Amino acid sequence: MSRLLVVLVFLWAAPAAVHANAMPLPVAVQAERGDLRVLGHGKMRWFGLHLYDAALWVAGSEWQWDRTFVLDIRYARAFSGEKLAAASVDEMRRLGYRDPRKLDAWRERMLAAFPDVKSGDRITGVYRPGIGAEFLHEGRATAVIDDPEFARAFFSIWLDPATREPKLRAALLGRP
Repeated sequence: MSRLLVVLVFLWAAPAAVHANAMPLPVAVQAERGDLRVLGHGKMRWFGLHLYDAALWVAGSEWQWDRTFVLDIRYARAFSGEKLAAASVDEMRRLGYRDPRKLDAWRERMLAAFPDVKSGDRITGVYRPGIGAEFLHEGRATAVIDDPEFARAFFSIWLDPATREPKLRAALLGRP
């Protein structure tokens, strides 16, 4: 009987343990979208170096492009805003977004959205279907980018099936 109790406690606690690394959303996002829940989270590593932890928050039980969702990133090391914007443009280009004028304009918008970060800092991105994206650093709004194509390109870095990091994508989508 005691083994059954241990198994039941483990099964009950397992979903909480799966999302233990996800921090609560910034107050501004919670106030607007209290219906969001963590779908999944994972670590981004590059040649063994821990770069950041990411969590995907969704309304309902699954992620969809036609619903608002939030990608929350907690950095494990320092990066300049310039580096974050440049890496994002490189990934967008790799995913097939190749118009140099758009990429330059998007880079400029990301420079305003992404400050330099240090270990422990968070950047939260809110995807608004058909509208664009909003970004927060440490819970404070840094930019609203009213461009649905930009928003799709940016969040595709993590969520497109052709992402450079398929294991992280699977973890964010709550898939084994």
